[in-house]
Amino acid sequence: MIELKNIYFSYDTNTVLEDFSLTINNREITCILGNSGCGKTTILRLIAGLETPEKGDIIKNGILLSANSRNIVPPDKRNTGFIFQDLALWPHFTVYKNIEFGLKENKVTNAQEKVMNIMEHFGIKNLAKKYPHQLSGGQKQLVAISRSLVLEPDILLMDEPLSNLDIHLKRKILEHIKALKDSFNVTIVYVTHDHREAFSLADKIIVLNNGKTEAVGSVDEIKKSENNFLKSFLEY
Repeated sequence: MIELKNIYFSYDTNTVLEDFSLTINNREITCILGNSGCGKTTILRLIAGLETPEKGDIIKNGILLSANSRNIVPPDKRNTGFIFQDLALWPHFTVYKNIEFGLKENKVTNAQEKVMNIMEHFGIKNLAKKYPHQLSGGQKQLVAISRSLVLEPDILLMDEPLSNLDIHLKRKILEHIKALKDSFNVTIVYVTHDHREAFSLADKIIVLNNGKTEAVGSVDEIKKSENNFLKSFLEY
């Protein structure tokens, strides 16, 4: 379980989160849904330890990660994978080297076996010697997912990873993502501005509005909500 308790965070004079709290259950897909600038990405960065809350606590499975304006557990010790919106693949590395990178940094002894197994799982072994510029959008997504999961994180953070894909590819990759929590025993926190993505994936949806929680619930609960902001948001 991940808990954010009474979080305050701002960029310069722009308050992003104010007295914000959130609970994310283990082995669920939690989608954080909202318009640009509402604080979605900031929440992921706080969980990962890439940002530090000004006030409030971040707790993972009873372990205090951040408190009193400081990160107690550094990002590399949080066992968290992060898939950025631009995917951040190394352009000068092959697919194999991209996936292997984190394992080599951590001096994992059976790195080759792990890379081959994860590529086989996602059906991309034939891409091992290709470079990112030679891949389709969907193939890049699978490489980015493989690179994160090969490190066996217990939390996978995904920041609008499908924003540049067409509808057909989105559906295909969404099916892969939906299967991850069981195949890899991982908790997923997925950020999007597209309610259709959230509806197809989520066990739980959190809707943000200007850094505050507007609604929390299952897909059915969000769809049936009488909240005025939510009804307006879901029209688009």
